[in-house]
Amino acid sequence: MFLPRYTITEQLLSNIKRVNALIRDLNDRRFPKVVLAEFERTARAVSTYASTSIEGNPLPLTEVKKVLKSAPTHIRDSEKEILNYNRALENLNTLLQSGHLKITLKITLKITLKLILTVHTQVTEKLLPSYESGRLRKKPVVVHDPRTTNVVYLPPDAEKVEELMTDLVRFVHTHSSTIDPLILAGIFHKQIVIIHPFIDGNGRTARLTTKVLLAKMGLDTFNLFSFENYYNQNVTRYFRTVGEHGDYNELESSVDFTQWLEYFTGGLIDELLRVQKTIARGGTTPQTRLESHHLKMVKYLEEHGYIRDRDYAQLTNRAKATRTLDFQKLLDLGLIERKGGGRSTHYTLKNR
Repeated sequence: MFLPRYTITEQLLSNIKRVNALIRDLNDRRFPKVVLAEFERTARAVSTYASTSIEGNPLPLTEVKKVLKSAPTHIRDSEKEILNYNRALENLNTLLQSGHLKITLKITLKITLKLILTVHTQVTEKLLPSYESGRLRKKPVVVHDPRTTNVVYLPPDAEKVEELMTDLVRFVHTHSSTIDPLILAGIFHKQIVIIHPFIDGNGRTARLTTKVLLAKMGLDTFNLFSFENYYNQNVTRYFRTVGEHGDYNELESSVDFTQWLEYFTGGLIDELLRVQKTIARGGTTPQTRLESHHLKMVKYLEEHGYIRDRDYAQLTNRAKATRTLDFQKLLDLGLIERKGGGRSTHYTLKNR
């Protein structure tokens, strides 16, 4: 039975409180569709670049963006990695937005493990043989230091992998309502790296599936989120913190997740602050900028639930034709929706 060791330190508790505050702030905001679309493209590119770069992919961010934009057919393995990771991100985001993934994760242990295998299939498509892509490994592997190429870690024997993965998934499923979701996501991430369940693609699969757990905790800005970027800023520190050194059989009972959880939650803070700043800058174009009269309308809607033209006329001295344009702008940005018709026409904030 998997029972991870960790301590709720003052630093960890402080990080969790800060992450939750930042998530509440982001989830309370309403983003224009045109702004969201650009943020999503940028976040996917950054996530794809960072997560593959961590594993040694040599393509710079500028080249990654070109590959994602052109989607070439005759490609090298480095470009396949880029396209695979981006496609997996898009698929997960689509499932999250449709609600299907949330249902899937709540059903049974088997389905949850199937999701992990599906993600691995997507990130390793045409990079591993079909009998290894999306399948738990059947042979031993070793982990090398990326700088020296020396062997630094011996993962569990192949015969133990399925049982260990089953225990991990069961642990997440069992404690989803009793352990803070940030701690749960962090434990999940590190334990997958420790188990090393696949021949290749372990890190990419761990980071993608961890993002799913973060989305489940209420991070509605999943599609704007690229916490892989934080790890890529100092790959050596990431590997040193998320991984272990030595032989799993000797380390199994002594692994402590505390340091990793502090680092993991600290990275989320760093990324959430980046997203926050990016969003603030994104609202400054003439097409997306909300002027004071727009903000008055939004505030009124938040307080009263709906607004009519005559209500808006009392908030501002703008002419009838101009008020119509104001309503249309917020409709185009996806912030409000029109209801009723004729004299009963009114507007409400659009559900996200």
